[in-house]
Amino acid sequence: MSCGKVDNKSYQTDFSQYFGEFSGAFVLYDYNNKYYIRHNEEQCNIQYSPCSTFKVPNSLIGLETGVIPDENYIIKWDSVKRSREELNRDHDLKSAIKYSVVWYYQELARRVGEEKMKYYIDILHYGNMDISGGIDKFWLDNTLKISANEQVGFLDKLYTDSLPFSKRNMDIVKKIIIQDTLENGAIFSGKTGSNGSDLGWFVGSVQLGSNLYVFATNIVGQGADGMKARKISLEIIKSMKIL
Repeated sequence: MSCGKVDNKSYQTDFSQYFGEFSGAFVLYDYNNKYYIRHNEEQCNIQYSPCSTFKVPNSLIGLETGVIPDENYIIKWDSVKRSREELNRDHDLKSAIKYSVVWYYQELARRVGEEKMKYYIDILHYGNMDISGGIDKFWLDNTLKISANEQVGFLDKLYTDSLPFSKRNMDIVKKIIIQDTLENGAIFSGKTGSNGSDLGWFVGSVQLGSNLYVFATNIVGQGADGMKARKISLEIIKSMKIL
């Protein structure tokens, strides 16, 4: 499935120098100039587990169903000790997405329930729309899969308020994934994702003045993770003089 808009231009670019030993895909859409930039078009179409990038639609679904009223809603820590200390406490939606708190989102998904989750995944046309792996792990166990092109298609609809969700809830999610505001005024947003061994994601946006860019990067290979995908994304975007 392609995220391409009708009559919009698409350019293939070689960003191999930024990916090093990883096989990588990069897609960026420039709203003002109405074009796509892609590195490794073949991999841009391959679907992978979204890993923790699914926290973005999971947040939307939790809000839209009313399971959580807003970004300040706290879910109590389940008292299971985990390797990262910041996971071992209560979290609200803001901190759960900032620290990529898997247990929070697993509990959120359980409260949403399989029927409503499937309904929203279907109307979003999110990747292969398969949640059969279990309500609290389908985005982690390679059941649900999505391509870089599809990630950009989803983000495009989020940032143009075109998803089947209330504007309030879309605005909340856009706010909680802001990572930085730079000296030039650019607002940098995004979410990492990792499978723990050989897959890394970073998906997000850059708002610069009146222009908006949405992008997705994935990397495949031993040692790939979301933070490496984020670093590569930043390097590519800076090379394009966007940041």
